[in-house]
Amino acid sequence: MKHLGTGIGWRPEIADAVERMPGIDWVEAVSENLCPGHLPDSLLRLRERGVRVVPHGVSLGLGGADRPDETRLAALAERAQALGSPLVTEHIAFVRAGGPLTASQPLEAGHLLPVPRTRDALDVLCENVRIAQDALPVPLAVENIAALISWPGEEMTEGQFLYELVERTGVRLLIDVANLHTNHVNRGEDPAKALDELPVEAIAYVHVAGGFERDGVWHDSHAHPVPEPVLAILADLASRVSPPGVLLERDENFPEPGELERELDAIRETVTASGELPAGDSQARGDCPPASPGARQRTALAQTALLSALVAGTPAPEGFDHTRLKVQSRALTGKRADVVAKVAPELPEILGKTFRSDFFAYAQTRPMTGGYRRDALDFAERLLLAGQPEDAEARGRLTRWWLERSGPAPLDGRPVTRWLRAARFALRRG
Repeated sequence: MKHLGTGIGWRPEIADAVERMPGIDWVEAVSENLCPGHLPDSLLRLRERGVRVVPHGVSLGLGGADRPDETRLAALAERAQALGSPLVTEHIAFVRAGGPLTASQPLEAGHLLPVPRTRDALDVLCENVRIAQDALPVPLAVENIAALISWPGEEMTEGQFLYELVERTGVRLLIDVANLHTNHVNRGEDPAKALDELPVEAIAYVHVAGGFERDGVWHDSHAHPVPEPVLAILADLASRVSPPGVLLERDENFPEPGELERELDAIRETVTASGELPAGDSQARGDCPPASPGARQRTALAQTALLSALVAGTPAPEGFDHTRLKVQSRALTGKRADVVAKVAPELPEILGKTFRSDFFAYAQTRPMTGGYRRDALDFAERLLLAGQPEDAEARGRLTRWWLERSGPAPLDGRPVTRWLRAARFALRRG
């Protein structure tokens, strides 16, 4: 694996600061936020200076029961080619469930959820990874994720699961040491044991990030400083193998550039002080037969039941910790509200202090099925049907906002269409 060095997650909010930071060898950018024909000038300037750019996908859902979506795979490949990237990365997670395999409504999590560490789930993941590898122009690395909840009846530890995944597919690993810490606090898993069991020679690079603890639960926020326990896990990893690259992730609540630079210095010092054992070579692909239809369907049923409990209020599947499911459900709704506020900033502006409570009330009965922009439109529609907001001026602004974004004949065939067409007529008269 090529040496990457020290990097930082590129985000528009800190683009200028990243360009000025000393010692940045490479950056990672969220793939879904990039348009190949209109790459941000900051990324282009970094590339011209020889800084590598790695696209980091969040929507493939390689751990889901369905085969990877060809459109999403093509988009990830296109971004890798546009950026001249040495590799691309994704997550060992599922992000949607339902649909044809379960003859049920498709559901979107809006978040990375853990796959069960079972033989069925491993078979499905391995085949999905091989499909992705064949569709991508550069090597793929997959990331371990953080989780608040554990699956009952798991057959492998995380290290064993990752070891078999690498052995069967030859995929590289993106190891997030902050996620290992999260799983230690939330699920009682020993980071050292995970490092003992996983194939560290397959590591492509390492993520380092911060979070916070509340009521005994660690939240992987990417919005707080890197804590000492995470650096300790990084030191343990670096004592076993020299990672080709290490990257600081920060997604929001950005501090002054000097603070980010100090965190990067601490990461460099941790890796340097822990030794310089050689990193492994690329892995050869092992035997990876296709997942059986039964494995896909069993995985689909299990993931749909869990996601439905988290986002649609259905009964919790047997064996799960109900308290943790409630914590995860609230976290998913909170993230959903935050992202809707970003993609549709007019909504919190129009609704003011009630935006979040209104959205939580809406989300309790309306799981996300079509992405965040569709979610924003559905939220506004639901408020308008209920005669909200009570303030006439705000209600008028919300109606105009909805009409401007819903097209000339919105949601044909649904009762709300007639109501909103009447609203359009009233607005024109006004």
